[in-house]
Amino acid sequence: MIERHVIIDSVDPLVFYGVNNANVHLIRNLFPKLKMAARGSVITVIGDDAETADFEAKIKELEHYCAHYNTLTEDVIIDIIKGEPPKELKMDDVIVYGLNGRPIKAKTPNQQLMVKVFAENDLTFALGPAGTGKTYQAVALAVRALKNREARKIILSRPAVEAGEKLGFLPGDMRDKLDPYLQPLYDALEDMITPAKLKEYMDTKVIQIAPLAFMRGRTLNDAIIVLDEAQNTTTHQIKMFLTRMGIGSKMVITGDITQIDLPRTTTSGLIHALKVLKNVKGIGVVQFDKRDIVRHQLVQRIVDAYERHEAEMREEEKQHPNN
Repeated sequence: MIERHVIIDSVDPLVFYGVNNANVHLIRNLFPKLKMAARGSVITVIGDDAETADFEAKIKELEHYCAHYNTLTEDVIIDIIKGEPPKELKMDDVIVYGLNGRPIKAKTPNQQLMVKVFAENDLTFALGPAGTGKTYQAVALAVRALKNREARKIILSRPAVEAGEKLGFLPGDMRDKLDPYLQPLYDALEDMITPAKLKEYMDTKVIQIAPLAFMRGRTLNDAIIVLDEAQNTTTHQIKMFLTRMGIGSKMVITGDITQIDLPRTTTSGLIHALKVLKNVKGIGVVQFDKRDIVRHQLVQRIVDAYERHEAEMREEEKQHPNN
C-alpha cells in the first residue's frame, strides 16, 4: 500500500470537484479499491502501486479536459476513467471556453479575421464602434494564450481619461478610484475564468489590470498586453505603451476613433500611431463596423442614428462655414 498526492493546479477545484463534491463521489465509486480524499488542490489516494499510478494518470487526463473546456461532466469522467475518448465539444471559431463550458467564439467575419491577424502579428490594432466585441475578443485571445502556455501573463490596461480632479473625489484608495475605468476588463475576465482561479491569477500577478499611467518604465516579456480605449491616449502615452513590449510578447490595441474624449486641442494617440506605423512589418489592423455589433440589436440602430446625425452636421457646416 502506498500513498500518492495528486495536485490539480491548472483548474479551479470547485469546478473539478463539482457541485457538493459530486465529481469526487463519482471518481471514488469508479476506483472502489482505493481510499481517496480531496482537499484544496491536492487529492490524496492510498492503495496498490499500480492502481494509484493509474488513478493519478486518469486524474491528470480529467484535469487537462477541465482546463480546456472549463467544465467537467459525469459522462466525461466515466469515459476517461474507463479509457474511452470523451466526446469533444467541437465548434467552429471557438477561441476559449468560458464559465460552465460556454464557448466564446468569433461570431462575425471581422472577428474571425481578428483571430487570424492576432496569430500572424505581434501587434494588432482592432478598430470600430461600440458593441463589436473588440475588447471582449482581445481578452479572450489573451486568456487562450495563457491557457495554452503561449504566454506567462496577461497585462490589461486602459487610459483613465478623467483621472484629474474628478478622480480625487471618488471614495477609497487608488485601486478603488481606478476600478470603474477598468471594470469592462474585469467583466470580460469574469466570463472566462472561474472566480477562485481569477483571484489566484490576480494575487500572483499572472493577470494584471492597471491604468495606462502605471505602464511607464516597465518591460513586459512573455505576455499578452491589451490596451483598451486607445483613442483616448495622447501621442506620448501610446508611444510609451508600444515601447513596453518585451521578448515573447504580443499586443492588442483596441479603440473607436469616433468616440474620442480628449480635449479638442489634443491629438489622439491612436490616430497618430496608425499613421506613423502604417508600413511597419509585423503590425496588423482589423477594422470592425456596425455589421459586427453583437450587443442588443438596438445598439446598431443607435450607431446608425449617430452616424446620420454627424453626416447632417458636417453637411450643415459646409453650407454655413461661418456659423
